[in-house]
Amino acid sequence: MPIILKSAAEIAAMREAGRINALALEEVCAAVRPGVRTRELDRIAERVIRAHGAEPAFLYYPNATFPEYPYPATINVSINDELVHGIPGNRRLREGDIVSLDCGTLWQGVIGDSAVTVPVGKVSPEAQRLIEVTREALRLAIEACRPGRRLGDVSATIQEWVEGQGYHVVREYTGHGVGYEMHEEPQIPNWGTRGRGILLRPGMTFALEPMVTLGPPELYVKDDHWTVATKDGSLCAHFEHTVAVTAGEPEILTLP
Repeated sequence: MPIILKSAAEIAAMREAGRINALALEEVCAAVRPGVRTRELDRIAERVIRAHGAEPAFLYYPNATFPEYPYPATINVSINDELVHGIPGNRRLREGDIVSLDCGTLWQGVIGDSAVTVPVGKVSPEAQRLIEVTREALRLAIEACRPGRRLGDVSATIQEWVEGQGYHVVREYTGHGVGYEMHEEPQIPNWGTRGRGILLRPGMTFALEPMVTLGPPELYVKDDHWTVATKDGSLCAHFEHTVAVTAGEPEILTLP
């Protein structure tokens, strides 16, 4: 499929979808504490999204491998060794956990998609540094989204930073184009070669999402057919923003 360049009006709509998404994540993060059940975080996100006249973009999202198991919740709540797609339920957060929260919002036909990883109470220095390195990888990737550069420059920026800090980038899951669909072209790996790939142009909209593991980056899918975790049980982190390429500075569309 071709890459869809968005007009100023379409980007404005995505900006509103992203704003609502950011507000939902903001309230969810404020509720993160030891003892809270993950389903409570999910309810908060759904309440905020619907209160703004939008819909959860993840709810009933089709499972490409197991079509009989559409996604049953508004957000992903992935804990410690879980990278993405963790299904909220009765599990309680514990002091020292790190939790990745991924949310998508559909508003007037367009999507905002973003994610954060946050500590639960006091966490180990090792966990805190993993969070900070992954957050910085996203910041650097956004900064690289400028017209005239190549997509490989964005991917290489993430890889070089993460591996330079002694961590690993996940290769089985990637960032992606986003707009009218949750996953549009192009795929945006968290590794790559500078000077390669498509030329970045104003109007392109991407969901950039560095996914970083403390140990080896090999993953598996749990028995719920959704939750993705590290094979060795090591910690992982995930940050994401929806970003528009403009004629100048890249614009983050998922801000509150």
